[in-house]
Amino acid sequence: MSNVDPNRRPSNFGRYLFLLILGLVLGAVATVMALRAIQARKDHFPESLMHVQQWHMGQLKTDMEQHHCNATDVLPHLQALRMTSNDLEAAFPDLRDDQRFTTASTAMRAAMDKSVSNPPLTCEGLGATIKEIGETCKGCHQDFRN
Repeated sequence: MSNVDPNRRPSNFGRYLFLLILGLVLGAVATVMALRAIQARKDHFPESLMHVQQWHMGQLKTDMEQHHCNATDVLPHLQALRMTSNDLEAAFPDLRDDQRFTTASTAMRAAMDKSVSNPPLTCEGLGATIKEIGETCKGCHQDFRN
């Protein structure tokens, strides 16, 4: 003899639980897709320019630490830094009219011109060049880096 009521309807709990989980999964997928679409519209040029310049500065520091301080080792990195310094205003168009930014970017280019036209030949000279370039970077980053 069973105690099951023949007039009892089956519970809809399983169906509701399935729909809840399905809704949560679809909501998470839609959120990720929306965030990726927003991120794809963002201009990555400013960050990329800073990463490239940071990499070249890191290479110069590594060369100095490994005592590879002759002009043939450091000049390609100095030239790359000089070339990318031309793009500072293009990378940050909102700051183009700010006098502090213009002064800092001009100082960066001047320091790079000096280092490319008269590249350091010793590790001490490379250290001084790195410090001078770093000061120009610091001048801008103090005012504008988030």
